Amino acid sequence: MFHSDGFRGLDRGDCLRLLAKVPVGRIVFTRRAMPAVLPVNFCLDAGFAVVLRTSASSELVAAVDGAVVAFEADEFDARHRCGWSVVVTGHAAVVTDPDEHERLLRTGPRSWIASQNEVFVRIAPEMVTGREIVGADARS
Repeated sequence: MFHSDGFRGLDRGDCLRLLAKVPVGRIVFTRRAMPAVLPVNFCLDAGFAVVLRTSASSELVAAVDGAVVAFEADEFDARHRCGWSVVVTGHAAVVTDPDEHERLLRTGPRSWIASQNEVFVRIAPEMVTGREIVGADARS
């Protein structure tokens, strides 16, 4: 059901299904007491955790390890005025278990820019919300 504003809320299952379809999202975190947003490639892992891969020495790792962050991904078609957006909020943590790290080397996201000492960051999906908009023609 679409609300009067043209948006339809998505349930957790729909949100996770949509997230699995796209390769890039944005991590939202705090940098020097200010909001920061970075685009990252990612994948969904066991328990529908969001996993990204980055340099161990990156500013991102220092800022998010142990912090509550948001992760957003979306897909829009401007021509047809439709699309969706999903936000995952939860604690981020660097994967430190050697067996998990090795598994993620095989199954996790691939870096678009390789670095020497890469780590994986896992975001636990504590809150998952989303909404969809369908162009006015499709709602009629």
